[in-house]
Amino acid sequence: MEMKKRISLELRNRAPEEVTELVLDNCQCVNGEIEGLNDTFKELEFLSMANVQLSSLARLPSLNKLRKLELGNNIISGGLEVLAEKCPNLTYLNLSGNKIKDLSTVEALTKMKMKLVYLKAMRRRRKKKRMKMKMKQIQNWEREKRKWASHT
Repeated sequence: MEMKKRISLELRNRAPEEVTELVLDNCQCVNGEIEGLNDTFKELEFLSMANVQLSSLARLPSLNKLRKLELGNNIISGGLEVLAEKCPNLTYLNLSGNKIKDLSTVEALTKMKMKLVYLKAMRRRRKKKRMKMKMKQIQNWEREKRKWASHT
């Protein structure tokens, strides 16, 4: 189902000004861009667009009251500076499962006071990698120790 149609279904005969939560997960966006969402959603506090093949946030409308934004499992690789401008009150952002390769991509968001799920996941992965490296070093050291002990 296309994003525009999904938005009209989610409205359930309400005006966009009355909607505070909008879940558009698993619908299709055309050309990787947001469609059907506009500035009339003035009261929107929670927006979920997980797994919609979103690649750009360029068409994101100004959502001044938006506090929580779910963008997991899309193909976003940049352009996050739009969030600081269009969603100034954002406190929670999930970017997990996107095509973001390094932390410089999310630098524009550091001025905002939000919990970045993507950053937390990246830190966990780094910590696990360091632990694996330490374990490997210990195993190598133990192997060398046994090798030298057998020579004496």
